[in-house]
Amino acid sequence: MTACHFLVPGSLDRPTGGSRYDRRIIDGLRAAGLAVHVDELPGCFPDADATARQAVDGALARIPDGRVVVIDGLVLGRLAAAVKPHAGRLRIHALVHHPLADETGVDPARVQQLISDETRALDVATRVIATSAFTARRLNALGLHHGEVDVIPPGCTPRPLATGRPGQPPLLLCVASITPRKAQHHLIEALAGVVDRSWECQLIGSSELDPDYAAAVARQRDAQGLRDRVSINGAADEQRLDAAYRHADLFVLPSVYEGYGMVISEAIAYGLPVITTTGGALATTLPPEAGIAVPPDDPAALRDAIADLLDAHPRRRALARGARRARRQLNDWDQSVALFMALIEEASPCPSNSPPAG
Repeated sequence: MTACHFLVPGSLDRPTGGSRYDRRIIDGLRAAGLAVHVDELPGCFPDADATARQAVDGALARIPDGRVVVIDGLVLGRLAAAVKPHAGRLRIHALVHHPLADETGVDPARVQQLISDETRALDVATRVIATSAFTARRLNALGLHHGEVDVIPPGCTPRPLATGRPGQPPLLLCVASITPRKAQHHLIEALAGVVDRSWECQLIGSSELDPDYAAAVARQRDAQGLRDRVSINGAADEQRLDAAYRHADLFVLPSVYEGYGMVISEAIAYGLPVITTTGGALATTLPPEAGIAVPPDDPAALRDAIADLLDAHPRRRALARGARRARRQLNDWDQSVALFMALIEEASPCPSNSPPAG
């Protein structure tokens, strides 16, 4: 049996799109018969404190020569020095969800440092994998990597169609970690401009990645008098998420930038019309017949799009029909896993009988 190793930042259960992608790929590879060893690494990523550096070096040192090692971009991005000594004997696969320098709110000096660090990190990889064609192009545009990039997008599990909440105000749903890049503050500002319409909104997502920002969003909501109409519910398990999608009438993602935007595909899988932005890969993730995309960092445009779909029920229904058509074209996780499996088997020199490990 072929074996490979994954190095991931912290727990695979972290409520982020990147961790969910890693987890689905790992689970799929194991189900397909691959022995997958996972190191859930302690420490601070991507800034790589001493704990993180020691964890990466220790994990790599334990891996037998010749093995394929998939390293999440948050782990690899600033740790070229820790990975390079092992690159000659291991087949390092870099898995990039989005370039580190594209994170929101990064000052120019730090942007240049992140680009320099990630360029060196990708240089030690024998293969680079991106989760979207947009990210692959972005690696080239930033000068991070000029070689071949394998694109393996997220999959999407088929879901039952959303039913909404007949007889109740339309429910707007936003599923995203509460961080500046997801821009929930723009959504609150937009909603404050449509208080004369009937609606309710749920924000579902972890507040632990940036507690200060999450607290600021809650204060902004309260200052706008929206406490009774906008609920901030924290991270949710699969059962709660499924219920939220099924009861929603409209999905909204105000992100400034996404390397893919998995939740857009998940909303489409439920047949939900979508309002999002053109930030990063979102411009191509959203099927045009299924929603409206406005410029990022433009709460007025976001407000107008929300008002339009709240007021124009026929248009909202038309976009819902478009989402139902688009859901038939969504990538399946089995396809993504098969692409990953092919890359690993191509890079593996010989079968290994090592048992899987957690």
